[in-house]
Amino acid sequence: MNIILIGYRASGKTSAGRELARLLGRPFFDTDRLIFGKTGRSIREIVEESGWQAFREAEKTVVSELSRLDGAVIAAGGGAVMDPDNVAMLREGGRFVWLQADARILALRMSRDRNGAAQRPSLTGAGSLSEVEQVLAKRLPVYRDVADVVIDTAGKRPDEIAAEIAGKLGVGQMDGTTKKSGRRAHVR
Repeated sequence: MNIILIGYRASGKTSAGRELARLLGRPFFDTDRLIFGKTGRSIREIVEESGWQAFREAEKTVVSELSRLDGAVIAAGGGAVMDPDNVAMLREGGRFVWLQADARILALRMSRDRNGAAQRPSLTGAGSLSEVEQVLAKRLPVYRDVADVVIDTAGKRPDEIAAEIAGKLGVGQMDGTTKKSGRRAHVR
């Protein structure tokens, strides 16, 4: 079973995901980082040069590859679950954990992330808090519908979030091999 972390930007998917993978002895994959690895371009560069559709197509390719794994921790991009095909692919072998936080907390975290603004373009062109509120209004119903488990990340460290996820899912450490193939999980 894969553990798929979903939620808005700055909800803690990458930091808590790394901790969860370490805690459980599982491989960790971040869809945004894999897209960069495959294309050599940041999300901002892809969107500025080719548009959002090109980014979403690259994201779908990465999601398809990750959905074939078993026993991985996956941090999905904030908008990945807005595509029903992505949800269907990931749901086949995984459980969704929604990492949530209040819009103000998310906007504050984003403002403190030095690399975030350089790597990720605005989704609406609005100011930080306004943008978070606008986009969350569209995504919240989908996050709620998709999530098997919901974790409020406000005021929690990544290791605390990871322990809470493991507890709620009832999962423990594994050897990192996949059940489907018996080999270590790997995405090319």
